[in-house]
Amino acid sequence: MENVYLDDYNRSILKSLKTFQMPFGKYKGWFIYKLPESYLVWFNQKGFADGKLGAMLQTMYEIRLNGLEYLLKDV
Repeated sequence: MENVYLDDYNRSILKSLKTFQMPFGKYKGWFIYKLPESYLVWFNQKGFADGKLGAMLQTMYEIRLNGLEYLLKDV
């Protein structure tokens, strides 16, 4: 069942979480949506980077924090 609450812009953001890979560090090559919660919490404590990568990591952190992983299933 498609999530009718997502517009095209928000759907594209969620799609990027499933297709963009972490470019560096311990989890280099992992898709953003598969990063461990502990790694996202660490970034939240240290500060997210500026730019697209930081925004994606922060979005994924908020999705996990609020139990919204179901949003990623239909994109």
